[in-house]
Amino acid sequence: MGTAGRPNRRALLTGSLAGATVALAGCSSTSAGTAGSSASPGARPTTPAAAFARLMDGNGRWVSGNLQHPDRDPDRRQFVAQEQEPFGAVLSCIDSRVPPELLFDTGLGDLYVMRTGGQAVDPVVTGSAEYGPMTSGTPLIVVLGHQRCGAVKAAYQSMRDGKPLPGNLQAIVKALRPAYEQAVREGGADPVETMARAQVRSTATALRSNQDLAPLVRKGSLAVVGAYYSLDTGKVQVLTGAPS
Repeated sequence: MGTAGRPNRRALLTGSLAGATVALAGCSSTSAGTAGSSASPGARPTTPAAAFARLMDGNGRWVSGNLQHPDRDPDRRQFVAQEQEPFGAVLSCIDSRVPPELLFDTGLGDLYVMRTGGQAVDPVVTGSAEYGPMTSGTPLIVVLGHQRCGAVKAAYQSMRDGKPLPGNLQAIVKALRPAYEQAVREGGADPVETMARAQVRSTATALRSNQDLAPLVRKGSLAVVGAYYSLDTGKVQVLTGAPS
């Protein structure tokens, strides 16, 4: 993944994963500190707390409408054309109203973004979330659920009524079953919202504790945050895991 003359990367990948990383060289996550380029509005955050603060500052601008639209010009495009080093990774829903780059007011090369219905995960999604932290020291993962999630609602109704969804939509239902069962146990006036929040928490917990990411979390070089986005206000609320 590295480029000759660059500082040594974190020695996180060994054995077969190291070989896989070489094979993925086209998706390089090496440092974007090319001489003579300075398109970013600030230095790349290198700690979980700094990366989290950058995201939440951006969300504050999104809520207020005082947007900076950073990292979105031809200079930035050239700056990251050969290599990238995003400071955060966001796993969010496919919902068209929840694009992470917009609601955190970030730009090109700032975030790894994975989007699945209801933040459903499988090994490919988990591997995608692991990619930045394990190859280039990306210090932050955010699992972002949202208000009025259609995928969660459809999965909830399918399980409640015992009616499978067509095609591969049923795979989403299966992935969300633990969150559904938790919502049933908790009850409440709006079980779909309860289920959506439960899905965020359980996914964040699973990533935080998996065998590859847990050592980084314990070391303090990675935080996995569970968060919830309000369609009404644009505000991101932290549910779990905010770095101090």
